[in-house]
Amino acid sequence: MKTYLLSLFLFSSFVSIHSQEAQWISWTEAVELANSEETPKKIFVDVYTDWCGWCKKMDKDTFKDPKVFNYMKDKFYMVKLDAEQKEDILYKGKTFKYIAQGRIGYHELAAALLQGRLSFPTTIFLNAKQEILSPIPGYQGPEDFLKIAKYYGDDVYKNRSWEEYDPPKS
Repeated sequence: MKTYLLSLFLFSSFVSIHSQEAQWISWTEAVELANSEETPKKIFVDVYTDWCGWCKKMDKDTFKDPKVFNYMKDKFYMVKLDAEQKEDILYKGKTFKYIAQGRIGYHELAAALLQGRLSFPTTIFLNAKQEILSPIPGYQGPEDFLKIAKYYGDDVYKNRSWEEYDPPKS
């Protein structure tokens, strides 16, 4: 009986640990939290499209990694933004819309955050005042992503350049 209970406990712990997922919220929710909380977090935005294979790989490999998950939930409001979503987003008195271009298109907020460079996936780090710290284009595995996230999440960027923080390997 003790072996059965121990096995059940270990299995449920394993499932709990491995089923952790990032708690994604909308852009609007993140902005509301950043504007209303006494000590707001920074904002992290994952700009993706439904057809992007590297976006799906990053969801599976990077954002479900326990180290990434735990760090990100503590330091950032995490936003997923579909760069091709059709719903309008009101932000700072402006309505950002979907712009159709033939059979596909893009969302104006995604284009604004990506500074006109529509590349997927791109992750964006913003401070608590919603000022862009940096867009990071391309797939990032868990270790590389966590290094980047800590650079912005721990405010290292305020005192050290990226090159000082992560010198090129010879």
